[in-house]
Amino acid sequence: MLSPPQRLRDRISQLIFPRLGSNMNPSISVEDDAARIEKLLDEYPIGGLCLFNGDRIRTPQTLTRIQSRSKYPLLIGTDMERGLGQQLRGATVFPHAMAFQATGKEDEQLLEESARVAAREALAAGLHISFSPVADVNSNPRNPIISTRAFGSTPQTVSRLLKAYIRGCSGEGLFTTAKHFPGHGDTDVDSHEALPVVSKSRADMESLELVPFREAVNAGVSLVMTAHVSYPGLDRSGDEATRSKPILTELLRQDIGFKGVVISDSLLMAGADHEGEHQGEMAATLLKAGIDILLDIKDIPSTVDYLEELVIKGELDKKVIDAALERVWSLKTRFAARFGPSAFIDPSLAQPFSIIGCDAHRALAKTIAEKSIQVAIGSAEDLVLRKAGLGQYGTACVLVRPHTTYNDPTAAPLEKAFLGAFSDGAFFQVLPSAVDNELEDLIEQLGKFVNVIIAVVVKPAAWHKFGLLPSQSAFIQDASARFPVILVALGSPIVLADFEHIKAGICAYSDVEPTMLALVKYLKSLEADTPAPFHRP
Repeated sequence: MLSPPQRLRDRISQLIFPRLGSNMNPSISVEDDAARIEKLLDEYPIGGLCLFNGDRIRTPQTLTRIQSRSKYPLLIGTDMERGLGQQLRGATVFPHAMAFQATGKEDEQLLEESARVAAREALAAGLHISFSPVADVNSNPRNPIISTRAFGSTPQTVSRLLKAYIRGCSGEGLFTTAKHFPGHGDTDVDSHEALPVVSKSRADMESLELVPFREAVNAGVSLVMTAHVSYPGLDRSGDEATRSKPILTELLRQDIGFKGVVISDSLLMAGADHEGEHQGEMAATLLKAGIDILLDIKDIPSTVDYLEELVIKGELDKKVIDAALERVWSLKTRFAARFGPSAFIDPSLAQPFSIIGCDAHRALAKTIAEKSIQVAIGSAEDLVLRKAGLGQYGTACVLVRPHTTYNDPTAAPLEKAFLGAFSDGAFFQVLPSAVDNELEDLIEQLGKFVNVIIAVVVKPAAWHKFGLLPSQSAFIQDASARFPVILVALGSPIVLADFEHIKAGICAYSDVEPTMLALVKYLKSLEADTPAPFHRP
């Protein structure tokens, strides 16, 4: 049986989960960041870690070493909305959440199966918590940070699918996290960059945003992650949900009846930042509001010291610390009861290492990706790819990416797959660095091809503006006005509505490798048997 710490300093430390590794620029791998965490553990026995930027071979070994160094078992969580491969290179990657609703009648079955696969891989690597599912309803199509991370645009679709995800993970023993409470889907600001405000009444939120969270709680979700968003209709003070007692204690705990762990979203985000506020002061405010886990605190030593002093002075009730620790510790005891206490150090007691990224798991991801590709605009005739005649070029594929400045473990090589399938084709990229004369030259080159496909990556990414750059939009407008362009959305489907001249529109909902490969396979199936008519210049 696991025994919780008794010393006040240790009990406070258990409520803090810093990050291990980072995908942001400059990125740092789990392995290169491990020494920092090991040094921290000597004085501050933190409760767990939020993992970024690992790989399937080294990261499990690194986590075992860190667990061996820790005085108490660590809970390791990660953002794995797209499977473990989102954070561990070589593990299985699945399409974005919105892709599942496009798979048809099998959507729940496929999602639950993918969640089981992701859970097994996470457990095999030494992780215990998925910071998923996203329970937000994508009610604002131009939401810059939710978008394709949501299961859908109605509370019914989101509720139905998030329950399938929870069933899959829970069935394997991985803890799940419904986020971002009480709903981030109707914002038009990224909370990584500023504090969004949702100006809705309680009644309006009850009929939309709160529906999936109530369903997640009823389905047995283990954690709920807060939103750094202000909801004046729920808390007249205007405080973001992360520090709001009316939202976290009165609504989530008392009204909805959630008894699990409440975890903050990353406290490095601008939406959580109050200028001039001491880290410890912020932590105390959050704990009093109802937070159990402080995720991504910047300065752990000063935070722990500050909170300890507040308790000693009687300015922070020790019962607040004790209640939070009891909930956090219950996750550790539940994991130990299922897999044995030694599974924290030896994850093979939960799942064998060999399953991470195995062929069967990749095959499932491939199936989901292929089933999720949808035709959004155009007829069957519009989607025919004509073969090149004498003196003609075949099919050109242009990949348009508005962001290339962060380390993305799920980035996929569309070029290799496309050129392997279209031997008479050509591949081009329009990156953020492209200037006007380069885009003009590309337009001229595209005029030589019988078929023109433009694939666009518009997806939510932390600290990055959502959508295409103006020059990229102008390029697509120009190309589609001159040529019969087939536009492919490798992400949000809203991009298809922005260009009125396109010949046809395909939505793939994601830009992960399985989706890229599925797209090429689909495009190949569109080839006509007869060549295009030859027109002399």
